[in-house]
Amino acid sequence: MEPLPKGANFQRCKLLWEIGLHIAGDPATPYDGNRDMCIAVGKGSGDDFRPWLRMATGAPHLAHAVAEGTLDLAIVNPSALLTQAVRGTGLFKTPLPLAMVANYPSWDRFAFMVNPRSGLRSLAEIRDRRFPLRLSTREDRNHSGRMLIEQIFAIYGFTLADLESWGGSLQLNTGPGDERRMKAMREGSIDAIFDEGLVRWFDAALEVGFQPIAPEPEVFDALLALGWRKVVIPAGRYPHLTVDYPCIDFSGWPLYTRNSVPEEDIYKVCAAIAAREQQIMWENENPWALFEGIRQIGTETESTPMDVPLHPGAERWFREHGYRR
Repeated sequence: MEPLPKGANFQRCKLLWEIGLHIAGDPATPYDGNRDMCIAVGKGSGDDFRPWLRMATGAPHLAHAVAEGTLDLAIVNPSALLTQAVRGTGLFKTPLPLAMVANYPSWDRFAFMVNPRSGLRSLAEIRDRRFPLRLSTREDRNHSGRMLIEQIFAIYGFTLADLESWGGSLQLNTGPGDERRMKAMREGSIDAIFDEGLVRWFDAALEVGFQPIAPEPEVFDALLALGWRKVVIPAGRYPHLTVDYPCIDFSGWPLYTRNSVPEEDIYKVCAAIAAREQQIMWENENPWALFEGIRQIGTETESTPMDVPLHPGAERWFREHGYRR
């Protein structure tokens, strides 16, 4: 493990980090509250702070700030939204000059689950029957899962607002395992759950009778054109899943930058990740997302989709350290 730096300046930097982490990480803060951080590394020895490297967490739309130079690095979940930014599809009207630095391993899938008592056998029937669906989803309109729902509904020719206009309703949640969702699921007061974070709710939904439904092949094709991936959860991966389930890949938390950021700067970022590997919180609640070592963040794995090229600085660092050919 790389030792922590010493000295008064490091102590002051770490004090600010701990303050920010405590405030931004407060679980009581709502999704649209002050729960993100922007970290600027630079020079503060003069009258003004002169940033050298500005990094932030936040919504997928921060890709514009990175492309325009307001930020230098950002992280997004899932990988498919960075793919959309680079392709200029989905959320993004034009391609953005972005590249991946590293991909934090996070195995996840997006599932469409319905209560058989609804009589629904496909997503198309929601539109065709103008079904007043009681849908369990996220309360944050800017959540990546809500964005995927709107994208797939658009392919079918309707919106969440249309759903509500014909009598549907949204059961809103902060996270995938929100107790409000779990209670509604057990009581049968919802017709469907469309969400990611499967480890928190998917098998429990199967256990009480909910069934997975998949988009039609032509809808999958349209989603793939946007930048999503089609994957299959094999039968038995979850105790109550008895059939293979084709669905949408929701994996990866890519750290990305502008193509124009100097190669040496991004090389230093990769070196910093490697130096702090033992101190980074790697995802460990999902048995399919276990961290396999620093090699994993720069290469294609089930938890790290790599549909966007690495920045040259990252490519060089991973190659020189034996993680890429």
